[in-house]
Amino acid sequence: MVSAQTWTAGASPARAPAVQELRAILAGVPDPEIPAVSVIDLGIVRAIEAQRVVITPTYTGCPATLAIEQSIRAALDSAGLADVAIETALSPPWSTDWISDEGREKLRAYGIAPPPKGAAAASLKNETQAECPRCGSQNTEEISRFGSTPCKALWRCLACAEPFDRFKCH
Repeated sequence: MVSAQTWTAGASPARAPAVQELRAILAGVPDPEIPAVSVIDLGIVRAIEAQRVVITPTYTGCPATLAIEQSIRAALDSAGLADVAIETALSPPWSTDWISDEGREKLRAYGIAPPPKGAAAASLKNETQAECPRCGSQNTEEISRFGSTPCKALWRCLACAEPFDRFKCH
């Protein structure tokens, strides 16, 4: 009998072996635009059940959504789990607060300024400075609302003069 226990982002993983196996597989699926982090790290995977995985794109029009779903499907299929469904949920919308602490550190190490938890509204309005992922300075400025991907903005550190991407908070 298959367990119906569920794992939801932000909660402790369920104890069901099938759910744990799925979580381990998904933790190895990299984001196609930022390969340093997994779909679990970014909080794109919203729920894992024995027979389905629910994902939420970083924003409704994210061009990587199809690639993410295809990567998840390929990982599940290669593990012999072709019967596990993948569903997309747009509500509630993804939030940068869903990025795991480990994911935030991976982003920083990759050169992307992760937003602090709970910073969504203030960061959208640029009420807080981005911390430079290279030198840690908060003496930074936004260069463009448009970065290397639609979900990031381009910033520059005035201390070390390096440009960097910052996740747009929402």
